[in-house]
Amino acid sequence: MNKRIQVLKYIISDFLTACASWIIFFIFRKLFIEPLRFGYEIPLEFDNKFYLGLLIIPVLWIFLYYLSGYYKNIYRKSVIQDIALTFIQIMTGVVIIFFFLILDDYVSSYKNYYLLFAVLFSLQFFLTLTSRLILTSRVRSLIHKRKIGFKTIIAGGDEHALEIFNELENKKKSSGNYIIGFVGTREKEDYLLSKYIPMIGMISNLDKVVENYQVEEVILALETDEYETINTIINKLGLFNVCIKLSPGMQNILSGRFKMEHLYGSSLVQIVPFMMPAWQENIKQLMDILGSVFALLILSPLIVFIIAGIKISSPGPVIYSHERIGRYGKSFKFYKFRSMRDDAEPSGPELSSKNDKRLTNFGKFLRRYRLDEIPNFFNVLKGDLSLVGPRPEREYYISQILKKAPHYIHLQKVKPGITSWGQVKYGYAENVDQMIRRLNYDIMYIQNMSLFTDFKILLHTLLTILKGRGI
Repeated sequence: MNKRIQVLKYIISDFLTACASWIIFFIFRKLFIEPLRFGYEIPLEFDNKFYLGLLIIPVLWIFLYYLSGYYKNIYRKSVIQDIALTFIQIMTGVVIIFFFLILDDYVSSYKNYYLLFAVLFSLQFFLTLTSRLILTSRVRSLIHKRKIGFKTIIAGGDEHALEIFNELENKKKSSGNYIIGFVGTREKEDYLLSKYIPMIGMISNLDKVVENYQVEEVILALETDEYETINTIINKLGLFNVCIKLSPGMQNILSGRFKMEHLYGSSLVQIVPFMMPAWQENIKQLMDILGSVFALLILSPLIVFIIAGIKISSPGPVIYSHERIGRYGKSFKFYKFRSMRDDAEPSGPELSSKNDKRLTNFGKFLRRYRLDEIPNFFNVLKGDLSLVGPRPEREYYISQILKKAPHYIHLQKVKPGITSWGQVKYGYAENVDQMIRRLNYDIMYIQNMSLFTDFKILLHTLLTILKGRGI
């Protein structure tokens, strides 16, 4: 089953139910509420306001559902999740519609407002929930019947792994794991699990296995004497958007590093990093786009001045670009206003320093107020960057950082940013050791990600710029 098609089914279903609820609600107002106010029957006419509402209201509902993260992880929904999330979404949406569109209606009594609210909520909630439950129940049924499955590998191959494998395979209703093989933890040929599924790699090349086999889930099934490999496994999986599950007996070794998300029967627990809820992540993305467009419009006169200043101050291009590594290890073109001589890196990548002689006089001014980073807003609009997030680095430096701080890889779980907590608290790094020290602030950021945290970082960044402390 194609994921995009399934998402489209939910969107079409939500759109049609929003249309239906608005039509029924409009008829209810005309036939039952307005006659109470005017004392005579009101003819049912579908005027321009009705058609305008029929066009706009369902689109706004879809937008609200998107912001709340409903269309993410479409195959991992449950009936209970659908009911709870739908209730919260509809309550939020109806409150907004009520205060903006209904509160100024002519009514015979204030009690009619309660009735209007109750009718609109009931229509929207029950129509939407019914259609969603039909789609979700069908998907869950296909998963239980093993017609839909997530490509899964087991990390480990001995008693614990065999126990989990047998439990998953012997379940009457599948939990969705299509196990394609396992990865070994040490060099040997007599793994117990090899009698049932193939060994497709080792912990040492787990990242290659996940990439080559397009793995969606990894089950940690280590023996007690293998727990020291947990850091290697977690660090190697940090680069990929995979679901990690483990047995409850292993929870203690991950205490404080992950939060428990879902229980799967009695054996497996899904763990996810401490990151933003889906609704905050979607609002963050919307703020990135709107904020970047606003910034580029406001700064457009300054951009013209900067372009002229760069051209006059030194020969070379206005924009400097190079490859940096973004989310999930994907490279992208990183744009900045050129603040150095055109021949600043004749021998390869080189970090900037506070009194860098490669900086032009005009470039020093740009760096001081971080004006050289204005083109980063174009990276945000392209989807490469966020306004706030760990600063992206070049692959040349990442390879050096990983040798000393393997946990750096977890920063690539989130989209990098124009500014970061590390940038605010530490500033520019002049060598790899300083980059690692700055890394600690960014690790702290992804463990405490929220819209409020982003707002604080943006405020601190603005104060840094206004005080001219960019370098």
